Amino acid sequence: MKTQTLVLLGATGFVGRYLVPRLAADGHRLILLSRNREQHRALAVLPHVQVRSADVHAREALVGHFRGADAVINLVGILNETHQQSFEQVHVALTRRVIEACQEAGVERLHQMSSLKAGQGLSNYLKSRGEAEAAVKASPLNWTIYQPSVIYGLGDGLISRFHALLRMAPVMPLARPEAQMAPIFAGDVSEAIARCVADGTASSRRTFELYGPQTYTLAQIVRMIRDAAGLRRAVLGLPDLLGRLQARMLGLLPGKPFTLDNFKSLRTASVGKRDGLQELGIVAHRFDALLPILVADAGRQRQLDHMRQQPR
Repeated sequence: MKTQTLVLLGATGFVGRYLVPRLAADGHRLILLSRNREQHRALAVLPHVQVRSADVHAREALVGHFRGADAVINLVGILNETHQQSFEQVHVALTRRVIEACQEAGVERLHQMSSLKAGQGLSNYLKSRGEAEAAVKASPLNWTIYQPSVIYGLGDGLISRFHALLRMAPVMPLARPEAQMAPIFAGDVSEAIARCVADGTASSRRTFELYGPQTYTLAQIVRMIRDAAGLRRAVLGLPDLLGRLQARMLGLLPGKPFTLDNFKSLRTASVGKRDGLQELGIVAHRFDALLPILVADAGRQRQLDHMRQQPR
């Protein structure tokens, strides 16, 4: 396997925590672009990993960091908009800027993170992912697009979030309880990207739907998390009218735990039709098998975080 120089955007996020060690294990030289290098210096202990401070929204800066690279991996994405970041800025405008910078820097290969059902449904999140994909496909680059369903793992927005919410209240009112999804382990997503990096020709100009082997409703997943944590909580599905109201109210809270756009995303089933993992020769992890391990690890991580915060 050829050793490559890879520039990663968004690698300090959730998926990046799985992908960076996986790519480093293959011996690739990794350049991670971050707004604040000092906050992520620990990543540099991995072999052949360099963390650089960069404004990824500045095309000139991207060109400088991209020069000499074999490929760029764009993992940048947000689930909720803020006053500082919109879906248009983060998903669409940034992707167009990355494409332009690749062309100017002479980088021909782009790996683009997207979402299952991108461009479908009513949510602005999915619409913006679709627009970004269209820009990538219209470019002259050799691209690969990854469309994962809901991604889970340690520190995710699924198991970790609902585990924390279930611990806080005796009743969990749940919007869109019948929403369908096929959750995929972050390690499987990372393995898919790593294999496409290693075999660039076979995966060039292809889109891979990435989803797990089991399909659940949101209510089933939340109840499974509850049971794995040993909690006694009622999970009550809300009709859409109340679910929409809940989304409007929670969207006003700090951190936006649930928004109206999240509600709209749940109206589109996150279930695929073409098994990208199988196409890449990857045997997917089962959600029900990993769940007890991840719930236990999340509990231990909270204990460690609490201990670190205690005065000495």
